[in-house]
Amino acid sequence: MHVLAPDIFVETRFRRVTVGAILTKDGFVLIDTPPFPDDAQQWRALLADLSDKPILAVINTDCHRDRILGNCWFNPQVVVAHADTIAHTQQIPPNLADAAVETFNATSIDRNQLSGMRVRLPSVGFTQRMQLRYGQHEILLLAMAGPTTGNLWVHLPDQRILFAGDSVLTNQHLYISGACTKNWLDNLTALRRARFPADSIVPGRGEPTTKDATEFVSNYLRLARRRVYSLYRLGRPRADTSTLVAEMLEMFPVPESEGEHVQRRIKLGLDRIYEEFRLSEKTNDGAGKVC
Repeated sequence: MHVLAPDIFVETRFRRVTVGAILTKDGFVLIDTPPFPDDAQQWRALLADLSDKPILAVINTDCHRDRILGNCWFNPQVVVAHADTIAHTQQIPPNLADAAVETFNATSIDRNQLSGMRVRLPSVGFTQRMQLRYGQHEILLLAMAGPTTGNLWVHLPDQRILFAGDSVLTNQHLYISGACTKNWLDNLTALRRARFPADSIVPGRGEPTTKDATEFVSNYLRLARRRVYSLYRLGRPRADTSTLVAEMLEMFPVPESEGEHVQRRIKLGLDRIYEEFRLSEKTNDGAGKVC
């Protein structure tokens, strides 16, 4: 477990997500939760070793099921997310077993562990900015364009710590599923400026890092946007983004066993960027402006 500051903890060993915990005088505020039952049990045990105080809240940093499904294992008093995440998660089946197996193809999970469990969806939302105060901790929730719908940052200005969700990943290819990548790039540029009060950046997956590491994410997005836009301007169909997958794969080579899965992820992201350009040009009546 990483201790980023007094009472601020991060765990990176669980499958799918990096999770965080803020220990206040009244209890814990969690940032995302492990979706797999055994990982959730281990995280609960680690938190219990820190304090016997209750879990006051969970903050979900986006609408991915791998961030939502684990909420039920922690029985928080409240689950907070962006309003778009709340709307999106209404599509998750209420039966946790079906949702988990569908999402993760989790054949290794004993369905008996999931029997009777219900998805705990976020119910408190915001659209632009929300401030939470638990005990001595000020927690700012900021709606920030990123890789998916309802992306948010959790900022602890006093400790100069930012939980960036999947807006920042380390040593892996990006998830690009439902956002304006231009705004995403702009947000990362703003984050790297000296006046943004954060020194430690916690990515959605991977180890805590610094502002400098976000340049990899920006370079990845710039290359993807540039190459896709070249195809788009030439009138090539969206299917031709497949010709760019190998080039993007070179930015972060992966083991052969993961190659097919990662290539599908890259192709979906390139397709999303293509649609971003197409829809933006249509919105601007062909004036040439793109998102």
